[in-house]
Amino acid sequence: MTFAQLYSELNYVNHSREKRNYYAQIVLNNPELLPTLLEVVFTVDDKISARAAWLFEFVARENLDAILPYLDMYTEKMQTVHLDPAVRPMAKVAEYLIEAYYHKVPNKTQQKLQLHHREKITEACFDWMISDQKVAVKAYSMRSLFLLGKEFDWIHQELLLIIERDFASQSAAFKARGRDLIKRIKKGQR
Repeated sequence: MTFAQLYSELNYVNHSREKRNYYAQIVLNNPELLPTLLEVVFTVDDKISARAAWLFEFVARENLDAILPYLDMYTEKMQTVHLDPAVRPMAKVAEYLIEAYYHKVPNKTQQKLQLHHREKITEACFDWMISDQKVAVKAYSMRSLFLLGKEFDWIHQELLLIIERDFASQSAAFKARGRDLIKRIKKGQR
């Protein structure tokens, strides 16, 4: 399927779980479509990129191993995504990757997610934390940064500063996630 064909098909993807799952299965059954899907995701000024990002998130959720060959492209370009409906799936995929990397059960992500990938994800998550993003993006970023902070000790201190600074002005969901992470970070520092 060409870029143009996939782009055209993405017009039929909507917020419904059913549609996103249907198209994610097409990509999962035809993994050669992933580079084309990512190409659409990273046409960042086009609203259709958000639909591609939703699809990419569903693919990652269903089979994280499928996206591993494209880690370089994803981590290099993830910060270029700026449309609100597209940023959330980028942050969610980052969380999937980081959770898999630090999981106790050995998996392929632990072999493929290299230091430079984790550094790019760290950078993107901090950028999302300090910019004007929706609460879901910040929540996924907080979770990723918390886990990354177990490897890179400086991250927890920076994350604490941001959460505490923004706590009063954020939503109830941000406060709930932030309160939990503050407690867990401070408990780990003792």
